[in-house]
Amino acid sequence: MKKAKILNSKLFLYLTEFFAGMSVMAVELGASRLLAPYFSSSQIVWTIIIGTIMIAMALGNLYGGRKADKNPDPSRLYGRILFAAVWIAAVPVLGRYVILAISGALIFTVNSGFLIVAGLAACMVLFVFPLFLLGTVTPSLVKFTVDSLDDSGSVVGRLNAFNTIGSIIGTFVPTFVSIPAVGTSVTFLIFAGILLILSVIYFISAGFSLKRMKKVPVSVVLFLVCCLLGHDTSFAFWQNDLTYEGESVYNYLQVYEDDRQVVLSTNVLFGVQSVYLKEKGLTGMYYDYAMAAPYMAGLREKQGLNVLILGNGSGTYATQCGRYFDDVAVTGVEIDSSITELAKRYFELPEDVELYTYDGRAFLNAVDTTWDVIMVDAYQDITIPFQMSSVEFFTLVRDHLAPDGVMVVNMNMRGSGEDSINRYLADTIASVFPEVYTVDVPGATNRELFASCAPDMMERFYRNSAAETDPELTFMMSRVTDGLSPYEAGDHVMTDDKAPVELLGMAVIDELIRDEVNYYREIYREGGLRALLEML
Repeated sequence: MKKAKILNSKLFLYLTEFFAGMSVMAVELGASRLLAPYFSSSQIVWTIIIGTIMIAMALGNLYGGRKADKNPDPSRLYGRILFAAVWIAAVPVLGRYVILAISGALIFTVNSGFLIVAGLAACMVLFVFPLFLLGTVTPSLVKFTVDSLDDSGSVVGRLNAFNTIGSIIGTFVPTFVSIPAVGTSVTFLIFAGILLILSVIYFISAGFSLKRMKKVPVSVVLFLVCCLLGHDTSFAFWQNDLTYEGESVYNYLQVYEDDRQVVLSTNVLFGVQSVYLKEKGLTGMYYDYAMAAPYMAGLREKQGLNVLILGNGSGTYATQCGRYFDDVAVTGVEIDSSITELAKRYFELPEDVELYTYDGRAFLNAVDTTWDVIMVDAYQDITIPFQMSSVEFFTLVRDHLAPDGVMVVNMNMRGSGEDSINRYLADTIASVFPEVYTVDVPGATNRELFASCAPDMMERFYRNSAAETDPELTFMMSRVTDGLSPYEAGDHVMTDDKAPVELLGMAVIDELIRDEVNYYREIYREGGLRALLEML
């Protein structure tokens, strides 16, 4: 076969290595964003993604090296790159359906480790093959670029350098540029387009043949179809009445509203993160139960109260504190600035709330202020930051509380048994605070935990809540009183060195899924698929 003119210079081969490395990392980061709304963005999901991609790349290296020795034809390599480009471009079009189809098929058959099994299956189906093809690039290029043993070391070194530099750029660009600017779907299309252009340039340089005349135009047409169908893909594609849907550096963001409320969700399958009631009343959710913390801190006995919220979200708790309590100064810390913007745009976040865009623990390390109430509301489905669940973190919170201050923690996955995530969190907190009380939120998986170093915390709560004149708050505090119970501490203490929050959270998710699915399993057993479809 006649050698393509463009390969007379090794620069094109180096550029191929560069863009292949860039695309692999871009696809890896895109995969994390594609899976996160359905399976969370926990360390478990990242482990699945990284492990799957490493397997695909390793197999690709082996296959590429064998094929390069057997038939050192560059057209075969660029054909594989062309195929990978089209596959990657199809991910925004088909990925969401594949994920839900796999989840739907497995949810009735998997009793434990659902997130691991479903996430792994989705990742294997969507990403193993294109990354396997990209894994063939390096060994193939070594075959094409090394002319003699005299310069083999320097040539291979340059190839690896180009691959590494491409990987570095492919790591930063999606996270800080393309995903926040144009979203995950368009990011896939951008890097698929780069690979496509690279292959088309090669085939044009190599000269036309009947075989290539079919391969290149078909690939270009398929890519354009994917661009048309996949450039504006919604994660929650079954919903067509969203007020806002977008992505930030940290989250998938979704705002929807009805006549009664505005709701923020940062994922598709698990709950809500913030609620704003248009009639400006209590929400009936865990925020209302957390309102007990200011009473425990002496709300009616002090000349003002300082409240810190770690995980401010769109400001539901901050709004309620400002609405119902006089002389309360609220500071909100939220790591995602996009959520803060949504809070101002859709949730009427009060202007007097002092806002910081910061990680909660890093913020405490950076200031020496003390507060009367610190609310920790940074746990989201299985995504529980380990650095905000350890003895070291809660010690830091304690050091930033006034002597009679109170910490309230929203534990959002109430599980059963001695090894539940909430048991570990509560035991860890009890190792730092002598006074710990909990209350479950009816009709939800949330549990509110109140902790203090002041032995009279509950006396102050009863005294101050009894002095409340607002009938709505009086009723709410009576519900809290009925549910409050002292916590009996165990020895499940988490530290910065050992905090298995992902595995503990996954066990609770499995429990919740089993409870929910058992109902539909009975319908299926009694009436078969038809009965199940009619029910759904």
